[in-house]
Amino acid sequence: MSDAVLNFSTERPAGLQRVAEALAAAGHPHAPVMLSDAARTAQQAADALGVALGQIAKSIIFRRKMDDVAVLVITSGDLRVDEKKVQALVCADGGKLGRADAEFVKAKTGFSIGGVSPLAHATAPVTLIDAQLFRFADIWAAAGHPHGVFRLSPAELKSLTGAPVHDVTEPHTSS
Repeated sequence: MSDAVLNFSTERPAGLQRVAEALAAAGHPHAPVMLSDAARTAQQAADALGVALGQIAKSIIFRRKMDDVAVLVITSGDLRVDEKKVQALVCADGGKLGRADAEFVKAKTGFSIGGVSPLAHATAPVTLIDAQLFRFADIWAAAGHPHGVFRLSPAELKSLTGAPVHDVTEPHTSS
């Protein structure tokens, strides 16, 4: 990991600064770090950090159609979100989820796709944490910038976000 991590010698990007401040305010022991290469995908982040793909807590944003609210699902990098499971949890009376485009994600979260943090959003989203993250002692999440990440445990993620934990992924099948 050491070769992939940059020290802060210049001013931090605004999104990363918001995440750093939120983590500090919560007393979180790990500040965000900047990777030398972008980690826009879970695989890129895992490769840069030298960790298992599942240890990357990827943030997936959906658009709840009935009220245009952002729905954030935080899951392991090695799994796919099951939209029907998420929809059943966050949409009342048969409401639907839709895909969130880059403009919606930026407007609702304050972050660009590839750097959406699980916390410090511009507008608080409806948030769900996938139970499969608890397979790992340590996980890594985006820190508000495509190069920024921070370390935490799944329990710390739950505490920092206040989000409920559910099974929201597709069944994992081996090929």
